[in-house]
Amino acid sequence: MIRTRNAVRSRTVWRAIVGLYEKLRSSRADYTIKMRLFTGIDLPGDVQDKLERLLTHLRPTAHLIWSPVYNLHVTTKFIGEWPEEDLEKLTSALRQVPPCAAPIPIAIRGVGWFPNAHNPRVFWAGIEGGEALAALAGSTEDVLEPLGIAREKRGFSPHLTLARIRRPVPLKEMRQAIAQFESLEFGSTEIDRFYLFLSRPGAAGTVYTKLAEFRLAGQ
Repeated sequence: MIRTRNAVRSRTVWRAIVGLYEKLRSSRADYTIKMRLFTGIDLPGDVQDKLERLLTHLRPTAHLIWSPVYNLHVTTKFIGEWPEEDLEKLTSALRQVPPCAAPIPIAIRGVGWFPNAHNPRVFWAGIEGGEALAALAGSTEDVLEPLGIAREKRGFSPHLTLARIRRPVPLKEMRQAIAQFESLEFGSTEIDRFYLFLSRPGAAGTVYTKLAEFRLAGQ
């Protein structure tokens, strides 16, 4: 009787193990590696140097989550999670963004707070790119929408995220330091290409990696 009970128990355990294995194998077959992606444009070195001087001046004045200058970029379209196996579909679509007749001029100047100066969550530097930069963002949405990537609900508002504010902190000293800073004119450049970026967490913060380059002018 004991042997019979042990045999029944063993068969029951074995069937449970086999069932669990089949579930794991099935879920693994359905598992898809996804990447967090966005399109954006780079900043030239002289602009980065001026922004670094500003951040060096401001960092001691407030406990914010400051962005490393090497991470600063202008996002033209946030894509979000995308399957790695479909990366070629995405890059093929982005190659359909219409070229520009000439490079897009942009200026980096001024700073501000989002959503407002009284209860800010983001400290930013402004980007002035006019209709040409907005047209690039719009064209990017046009070619990505057929892939199921939703259009932005808010209007395009280009900026550089200099710092994030997770909780209320005193900002009086920082505001005074901004008012005393030498200049909030950070330079200008001309954009003749944009990039597809991969965003992933790293030991020292978010790491951005360029996956593809797309020429806009001078092809």
